[in-house]
Amino acid sequence: MKFSKTLIHWYSNNKRNLPWRETNNPYYIWLSEIILQQTQVKQGLPYYEAFVSKFPKVFDLANANESDVLKLWQGLGYYSRARNLHTSAKYVANELNGMFPNNYKNLLKLKGVGDYTASAIASICFNEVAAVVDGNVYRVLSRYFGIDTPINSSKGAKEFKILAQDLIDVKDPAEFNQAIMEFGATQCKPKKPYCHICPFKDSCIAFNKNRIHELPVKIKSAKAKNKFFNFLVFISEDEKTVMEKREGKGIWQNLYQFPLIETEKSITEKGFKRLVESHDILKDCPFELSLYNKDAIVHKLSHQHLYTKFWIINVEKLPVKGVSVNKIQEFAVPILIGNFIESFNF
Repeated sequence: MKFSKTLIHWYSNNKRNLPWRETNNPYYIWLSEIILQQTQVKQGLPYYEAFVSKFPKVFDLANANESDVLKLWQGLGYYSRARNLHTSAKYVANELNGMFPNNYKNLLKLKGVGDYTASAIASICFNEVAAVVDGNVYRVLSRYFGIDTPINSSKGAKEFKILAQDLIDVKDPAEFNQAIMEFGATQCKPKKPYCHICPFKDSCIAFNKNRIHELPVKIKSAKAKNKFFNFLVFISEDEKTVMEKREGKGIWQNLYQFPLIETEKSITEKGFKRLVESHDILKDCPFELSLYNKDAIVHKLSHQHLYTKFWIINVEKLPVKGVSVNKIQEFAVPILIGNFIESFNF
């Protein structure tokens, strides 16, 4: 109980003014939590404001085209979050008449909502005693209690959830959950935490045993695979280019990109020209080839590193149906493609 009181007292004096803290509307809380998954507040805030502005009610989001949702999401990454967001909005709007589930158990039925998000919504909106456990909470608890159990193990997930549930303030679960997340985000940070002004420093095991940088413990994930992407940026004399929609599962599902050729390793301009000449899309089509970026752009994802080159293909007439370069900004694209479009300045 002392832990929760100290934590909530710290929060009352140090919490940031954030728009989703001014409401207990489950739609806005859900929206903020989905956006902030694997995203820092400073990055997620503009997206939250954009979504609230464009889709002020769950019905607005439900009725939107997926392409519009993905376009607004562009740059946040992990696009399955946006697709799940849209799917759940349609479910709430059409099956539940716009009423969000009002408890942890039923919130879990929403696509894209797991233990953490369900706990956050249930506690903040419906005062349910459901403890949140995210990266910030793992860090705070592992350091304060000196816990070595890996946080990305099934044992760790269970252990930390039980501990958080034991610590939560049953009279004010919403305040406790927001306090512990805020404490981890701004005070007990991953690097250079403010231990010298921490209200828990006298009783924190990691601080007193000089183990701050050892905790939390995490099992190392498999080494990311390297992939080599070569995008064909067509430009015709009538100022058109080619955009393709990525189908099927995998990264960037339903987003648009330039035609892609993947190679086993980095390729020279001479070697790539031979490869392109044999490609179906350019068969019997005269073209001029030039490399836009001499050094590959490395785009790091959680499980793979993309070594990317953009090849400019100048043709008199496109070999397939194209789009005006003036329309290219309207497509929902991965941030890697978006950055190129901005820098190339069609």
